[in-house]
Amino acid sequence: MQFPESWLRALVNPAISTEELSHRLTMAGLEVEETNPVAPEFSGVVVAQILSAEQHPNADKLRVCMVDAGGSDPIQIVCGAPNAAAGLKVPLATVGATLPGGVAIGVAKMRGVESSGMLCSGRELGLSQDHGGLLVLPESAQIGESLREALDLDDTLFTLKLTPNRADCLSILGVAREVAALTGAELCMPAMTPVEVTLDEKLPVEVLAPDLCGRFGGRIIRGVNARAATPAWMIERLERAGQRSVSALVDISNYVMLELGRPTHVFDLDKLAEPKMEIRWGRRGETLTLLNEQTIELDETLGVIASGGLPESLAGIMGGLGVAVSLDTQNIYLEAAFWFPEAIAGRARKLKLNSEASHRFERGVDFNNIPEHIDFITNLIIDICGGQAGPIDDQHINLPKRSSVNMRLDRCCRILGITVSQADVEQTFTRLGFAYSVSEGVFTVDPPSYRFDIQIEEDLIEEIARIVGFENIPALPPMTPARMRMHPEVFRSAHTIRNQVAGLGYQEVINFSFVEANWEESMCGQTDPIRLLNPIASQLAVMRSSLLPGLIANIRYNANRKQSRVRVFELGRVFKKNASVKDGPLTVAGIDQPQHLALAAWGPVREDQWGEAGRGVDFYDVKHDLELLFGGKASSLRFNVQQHPILHPGRSAAIEFDGKHIGWLGELHPRWVQEQELASAPVLLEVRLDALTAISMPEVRELSRQPLVQRDLAIWVSTDTPVQALLDTIQTTIDRDPSLSVVQNVGLFDVWRDPSKGDSSEKSLAFRVSLQDNEVTLDDARVDACMGKIREALEVGHQARPR
Repeated sequence: MQFPESWLRALVNPAISTEELSHRLTMAGLEVEETNPVAPEFSGVVVAQILSAEQHPNADKLRVCMVDAGGSDPIQIVCGAPNAAAGLKVPLATVGATLPGGVAIGVAKMRGVESSGMLCSGRELGLSQDHGGLLVLPESAQIGESLREALDLDDTLFTLKLTPNRADCLSILGVAREVAALTGAELCMPAMTPVEVTLDEKLPVEVLAPDLCGRFGGRIIRGVNARAATPAWMIERLERAGQRSVSALVDISNYVMLELGRPTHVFDLDKLAEPKMEIRWGRRGETLTLLNEQTIELDETLGVIASGGLPESLAGIMGGLGVAVSLDTQNIYLEAAFWFPEAIAGRARKLKLNSEASHRFERGVDFNNIPEHIDFITNLIIDICGGQAGPIDDQHINLPKRSSVNMRLDRCCRILGITVSQADVEQTFTRLGFAYSVSEGVFTVDPPSYRFDIQIEEDLIEEIARIVGFENIPALPPMTPARMRMHPEVFRSAHTIRNQVAGLGYQEVINFSFVEANWEESMCGQTDPIRLLNPIASQLAVMRSSLLPGLIANIRYNANRKQSRVRVFELGRVFKKNASVKDGPLTVAGIDQPQHLALAAWGPVREDQWGEAGRGVDFYDVKHDLELLFGGKASSLRFNVQQHPILHPGRSAAIEFDGKHIGWLGELHPRWVQEQELASAPVLLEVRLDALTAISMPEVRELSRQPLVQRDLAIWVSTDTPVQALLDTIQTTIDRDPSLSVVQNVGLFDVWRDPSKGDSSEKSLAFRVSLQDNEVTLDDARVDACMGKIREALEVGHQARPR
């Protein structure tokens, strides 16, 4: 927001410098982005009037002008400007003057004629880019007066960078309120004199959308002269605020918006489809051509002002071209309304529009002073354009409910870290114009109608801090005792798990939590994924229920860049619908958000080397990595043959831990290998993180001094019998029989099928059994007895037979 300092000081004029004013505003949260002078430095330039302009005797394009600069005698100036003519008041750089850029003016001869100074254009003075002629000054300018004083060129332009919550400061009046509160200077409110009503005429207006328009005001004004010239003082203020002058009616509307923060709209009354209006939501199929000549299609999310069933204006955003005022307009309807911020927010951006009105309405505009502001703008219209005004139509439809906000004085002091007295708080609220009451150290504040940002106790505490001054609050480091927190030995954090996975040779990636809908439906089997209401991209429209598709995309990205070996992992949340989940501090009703750990390995199991033949990574390599992560609890893992849409149907398994399903392991399905254009199938793993965070306590036991005995047990079993079932039977037998306590480990080391039998129904499994006693050396009889009991258990439980 840009405005001249002189406009602000017309409403509040504290006895502080421009630099101090800029600092005070910035420290109060209204950041002054920059301050620039209205005009560059120059001196010795005065207002002069051309008395005569005669043709130069020796040059066709020069004139010899006699100029009155307020002295006793006229001054002779040679000038080449085409608009130099008798009677004009123009800037004169006198002898000894200095122009922008350090140009010094003296007495010179031009084609044999002496010239004592220079008549200036706007470009030569740095006031504009116009170099086509002399800068013509208003008739009211006093001859001989310094140009800087005549045009108020010692003014400063302020540019504020406002935060979205401070909509009340999108006006000169709003900033003036802040300056008055910060400095204690008197605020001079613009005069809101009631207009003399000379017409007994109202335009019927029906508000059909109370959620769009909370209050509506308007009046008819007839007999205006739209060709009237906008006053120079108004044009000057508008231009210095970054607005160009258009016409008197448009300029007045823009001026009121900038000074009071009240966007208004002026309709050409004679162009309305019928002499009445209705406020409603748009309808599909309707179109509207706006003031910028853009034609838009309407829908139920856009508010309109309609007449005769046709939309005439886009509510709170931009007027329609069909009812726009022109230089021939004679009768107008002046509208000022309160549009709910929720009904305007985002609409202009959706339509790729940028309007000052929508910028204010979507942040919140004062709903309390609409009749007074209508009188203010009406007075300006009648004073400049003439006309007769009708009565104000002020409709209260659905005013916002402003709840009182309580602030505890002791909490204010605790949060700010300084002592603030009750008298200081009362003075602050009084300066800010807040209505309040206080009881037992608790202030109850009724937020003003123009402050939509005052909603909770902390908002009031922030106001105290702003007025006290953030720079006056000491920066004290927090003092707190340092207590060591116990770290449970049976729990490891997500960071620890990340380090362990990285130690296995995997690199961490972080992917988006929102993914392509096709991934969820095809790869993860989610027919009803969680869809985003406002996705950042059309292809990222749903929340992920698995980390695996993202890792596959990572592998493909690397493979396309000639990488032959990829090891990546991700630790993050997935999102699934679950009606049993309730709202909580970290939960959302109906949405389960567990953390998962996923690994993906692709390419050779190890980097190429001379001492070992190359081999591609397989199911068992990643299974081994998972067992390393589980450590001593790996024996509780179970891998059951099941199918998943993303995994190979014959090379995948569901993972169970302590009887609960925790994830999946397997090769990527050949369909997706082909679709992703990969040379081989990556091996994928995904498990719930909570299964990994709890670890077993280390058990200390005595190391045996006795030799270890190893025996092999080879058996035939049905091909349908899982190896895990055999291992479970062996472990159960060991747990039940004390004599088998010497069995330290049982592991599978060979699987064989007789090639001569083709598709045999049997397979041969070879187990290596390690036995050791802590006290004595095992003899053959004891070892044979142990092996016999294990063999017998397998024969009974799984119909195994010796090989």
